[in-house]
Amino acid sequence: MSKTEVVVYRNPDLLAAAAAARLVTRIVDVQAAKGSASVVLTGGGTGIAILKELRDSSARDAIDWSRLDLYWGDERFVPADSDERNEKQAREALLDHVPLDPKRVHAMAPSDGEFGDDVDAAAAAYAEVLAANARPEDHGDVPAFDIMLLGLGGEGHTASIFPESPAVYEKERSVVAVRNCPKPPPTRISLALPAIRRARDVWLVTGGEAKADAVALALAGAGEVQIPVAGARGGRRTLWLLDRGAASKLTKVYQPPTA
Repeated sequence: MSKTEVVVYRNPDLLAAAAAARLVTRIVDVQAAKGSASVVLTGGGTGIAILKELRDSSARDAIDWSRLDLYWGDERFVPADSDERNEKQAREALLDHVPLDPKRVHAMAPSDGEFGDDVDAAAAAYAEVLAANARPEDHGDVPAFDIMLLGLGGEGHTASIFPESPAVYEKERSVVAVRNCPKPPPTRISLALPAIRRARDVWLVTGGEAKADAVALALAGAGEVQIPVAGARGGRRTLWLLDRGAASKLTKVYQPPTA
């Protein structure tokens, strides 16, 4: 049965450092248990800060980087060299500094890639990548990711699934093209909520008082149409890693000891 945990850290720097340490431990444990591990990366300030902390940690060498599969939860549909691109930020923060197997780094297509500006084709192609990497024991066309990192917006979006948008209603496709996003850039590719819920562990990592309302609403049981992050749940565990600002409006029921 899936469980939800909430851990609150004093400030954003400690949040990023602690999340990086947790990530190392979990990857190492999964690799020891089954040989390889899969992680879905996120963008945003906190997501990239975690990768920078991991890059600078001596503990990173405990990971067998050649046996790690990396995916993305969403991507800005911009040219490959754009500073807005999640993949570029992740490579600069960590991926270019560790001995990954390039064949196991599964990036979403840029707007100047093989599909040009056809975001629907790019989304469909990523769905094919997921299906090709799903194993029989995953029982579907999406891998059962070991760890999925996600952030969230102040209005409750996660990945690139925004409140009351077409993407939040998606039930069939694992990957969707997203247009007219309320925050730039307007065109994106995103995993849909059913694909997100294929992950064994979903880690929702965010900081700042601007996120406090969305965090509190999601943990209080808000509907995913209005607060999409409420629909981001792991099959084994959903772990909320917050700083004091993001946790400032939680009820006593969800107030854990502050780390």
